[in-house]
This record gives sequence, structure tokens and C-alpha cells, in this order.
Amino acid sequence: MGAGQHRVFLNAFLLAAIGYGCLYGGIQWRRSRLGPWQVSFTQGEGGYPVVQINQHRLGITNQELAFLTQSGPVNPGTLSFVDPKPLPFEVPFGQCVFMDTTFLPGSVTLRLFGHTVELLPRTLIIDNREHPWTTARRIELK
Repeated sequence: MGAGQHRVFLNAFLLAAIGYGCLYGGIQWRRSRLGPWQVSFTQGEGGYPVVQINQHRLGITNQELAFLTQSGPVNPGTLSFVDPKPLPFEVPFGQCVFMDTTFLPGSVTLRLFGHTVELLPRTLIIDNREHPWTTARRIELK
């Protein structure tokens, strides 16, 4: 094999490596550009549990789910659904039973106090009923 053939193989390798790096970077940017769901678990004024959902890049802020018939101690905290975990896993008011974060924000399904709550970019689904995303909206669940 002559020097010219080595140069062709080296150029092909460099071109493939640069192409891979650019494509990988582009895919990673597209995958994470919108950011994750931010879900806060807190307590309402009456002592009932409240879930606050935010996804700022989609314009979803302060969407609240109030579980009016539930009571007891609330361990407040905020979860960011970024990296996949083995399912199901515990969250403060129940379990996460499905999570697809391939392209953020992805889809997250929670079971909270006997209710199924699905966070999708296009809509919020509670117990198989769609609720359009609106800013500063409160849904009361019994």
C-alpha cells in the first residue's frame, strides 16, 4: 500500500469522524433543547397535596393539580424528568409508571392517589380525559 492510499484512508476516516461528531452534537441539541418536565410536590393552604407542573419552553407554568380529599404529611420537593430510570419508581405522592425522555420534555405518566396523570407536550391527560395546557390553571381532583 502506497503513501497515496494511506492518505485516502486517513481522509475518509477524518471525514467520517467529523461527520459523526456534527451529527451527534445536532441530535443531542435537538433531544434536549426544550428541557425536562419540572414537577413540584407541595401542600395547599388546606393541608391537601398539590402537584405543580412546569415546562417553560412549552409555555406551561404553574399548572396545579390539587388532591382535595387527601391529607397527611407532605414531603415537598421538585423532580426534573431528564434521565430514564427503572420503572416504576416512587415519587412523593405515588409512582412514575412510564417515562420516555428520548426527546425532552417527553412523556411521563404518574399514578397519584389513584389517579393516572399523563404529561405530554400537546396535552395533559388525567384519568383518560384530556385537559389543554393553560398557564396558572388549577385542576381539583377528588
